[in-house]
Amino acid sequence: MKKYIQTLLFIVTILFSGNVLANEINRIKVGNEDAKITIIAYESLTCSHCANFHKNVYPQLKKDFIDTGLAKIEFRHYPLDIIAFNASKIAQCKNDGDSKVLEILFDKQQKWVKGNNASEANDNLKKFIEEQGIDIDFKKCITDKKIEDFVLNDRIEGAKQFKVNATPTIIINNEKFEKSLNYKNLKKSLEKMI
Repeated sequence: MKKYIQTLLFIVTILFSGNVLANEINRIKVGNEDAKITIIAYESLTCSHCANFHKNVYPQLKKDFIDTGLAKIEFRHYPLDIIAFNASKIAQCKNDGDSKVLEILFDKQQKWVKGNNASEANDNLKKFIEEQGIDIDFKKCITDKKIEDFVLNDRIEGAKQFKVNATPTIIINNEKFEKSLNYKNLKKSLEKMI
């Protein structure tokens, strides 16, 4: 019941947030900016399916399409709860567009996604960030209004523009990827675009 209430409060916060564009914040991207194929991944950092995508699909996708310059990927935030919302702010906080923190959070998701309430979860997230040697001001990152707006706007725009309602949701050249999300299906779709 507590998680339900937290999720409900989180969604209400999103609905009543202003749509403020934070232009000075860089999007987390990997790949050649001029690549023919643009992949957008809407993800929630507490989503086990998203972590699975990063562990079992993304490495091969990166090797075959991103590192070769055929595609680029943008990671967009679609937090499903307050814990994911704060983790998204941490991933975005360095403001350099690098995916390192995002990858660490997905790779070791089970080490920090725990707690009976938002306060406990934040404490676990903060401890995890410190243990990983990630040099950020945790409190400043999770209370920064520009970062907060940036993350919320990703979610709002995803729902409006692409009808995102679950994570992960993959968009390829502005079209929603509707097949089962595994590397084989993704590869077939991408090969048709080359």
